[in-house]
Amino acid sequence: MSEHKDFITKTVKDNSVVVFMKGTVDFPMCGFSGRAVQVLKASGAEKICGVNCLEDADLRNAVKEFSDWPTLPQIYIKGEFIGGGDIVSEMGQSGELSKLLAK
Repeated sequence: MSEHKDFITKTVKDNSVVVFMKGTVDFPMCGFSGRAVQVLKASGAEKICGVNCLEDADLRNAVKEFSDWPTLPQIYIKGEFIGGGDIVSEMGQSGELSKLLAK
């Protein structure tokens, strides 16, 4: 499990926008993951690091444990856990997400 925690920590640190999701940025495997990616792109995210958690059940569990958040997708921006798809959608609608990405 610690190898997964190390991977998550490094991924979040090394990428400004990370989505732990079902599927990939180009081919989301669930509506929530797809919507999160759409909102991020519409809000100005240029480079999104998508991590497909469907390929590894241990990673999927480690991601949920790492953030103490029970569902996917999980979005990190500039090293900070933002939340899931609903939160990102609300932030996108309010304009808050664009401001956060622009900083």
